[in-house]
Amino acid sequence: MNGGINLTLMIGPLVPIRVSKTVLDALESVKVTSKAVGTSGFELTFKIDVNSPLQTLFLLGGGVAIPLVRVVVAVTVNNSTEVLIDGVMTDHHIGTDVANAKTTLTIIGEDLSRVMDYLDLSGLPLPAMPAEAQVLLALAKYLVLGVVPMVIPSVIIDIPIPIDRIPRQKGTDLKHIRRLADMVGYVFYLDPGPTPGMSVAYWGPQIKVGPVQPALGLDADASTNVEQLQFSFDNNHNTLPIVIIQEQTTKIPIPIVVGDITPLNPPLGAIPSIPKKIEITTGAAKWSAMRAALIAMAKASKAADCVKATGSLDVQRYGSILKPRKLVGIRGAGTAFDGLYYVNSVTHQIKRGEYKQNFELTRNGLVSTVSSLPA
Repeated sequence: MNGGINLTLMIGPLVPIRVSKTVLDALESVKVTSKAVGTSGFELTFKIDVNSPLQTLFLLGGGVAIPLVRVVVAVTVNNSTEVLIDGVMTDHHIGTDVANAKTTLTIIGEDLSRVMDYLDLSGLPLPAMPAEAQVLLALAKYLVLGVVPMVIPSVIIDIPIPIDRIPRQKGTDLKHIRRLADMVGYVFYLDPGPTPGMSVAYWGPQIKVGPVQPALGLDADASTNVEQLQFSFDNNHNTLPIVIIQEQTTKIPIPIVVGDITPLNPPLGAIPSIPKKIEITTGAAKWSAMRAALIAMAKASKAADCVKATGSLDVQRYGSILKPRKLVGIRGAGTAFDGLYYVNSVTHQIKRGEYKQNFELTRNGLVSTVSSLPA
């Protein structure tokens, strides 16, 4: 790749290795979608001929029972390397353009959470293990893939007594981990890097604070670094979550109502949206007050993101890679939409001599809460 941008592609079973020059020369485009929460994915497109060894390699890889063809995509921009995806191949297809005498092989895959969703281990006993220990145990088997756990203990530490009850796994490792996260208002995702072949498995609260990435500039002459940017304000889906629990002795229902503003989810807009609906969480009668508050807080935080910004940028002009799960500033959009945003998702589009990103940003109100933004 030109202009100070270099692409690193690694493919292989279990431990990926750098591809040969022949494979890299055949690579036409790379598409990587990175989401703040959930599963990220990739798509690689190769130009091949009918006798290309790439056909045999990926067709054989696509027929294995367990997804073993591992793919790592990393990009170096201005001497800083960022791992965009560390995943496994899930599908492939070959397309032929007869008019242009062109045949392409497209490889599709997901991050390593796909491997966690392969084996159903329902019924596995987990005696005397709180949720945090269950997550660590489930993730331990993926250390061989370079997956390092980052588990944030919840304020709800529930250690079940074996003579009372023995927790058992429900579904695959991925489904079980996500179910445990939902129980305490947490999120779970894989963050590739910091070096190729490693990933951080994060299980904890969704954090919308921290360092701010270089600002996205509009209508600023030489400082303009986005190609397009659209804003929307939707207050119709903002709800006020209410969790109703029971006092264990008298069975009196107690409603738990909390707002969306917390130390980890500060107000990014000075004028917040007003909830128009009430959402009552069912099946919460036996929850503790603390658990009910955490669940309501997580739901309120998600529902309060009424401002959305979508657009695209050229990485060479921006000067760095826009990363998901972090804050970024916008300037030049006007009083209502300037300020800080949370990067909800980013899609990397890479071709020879070109690196662009599509992005989705969200926040919980209008008008900036800060007076200045980093350049």
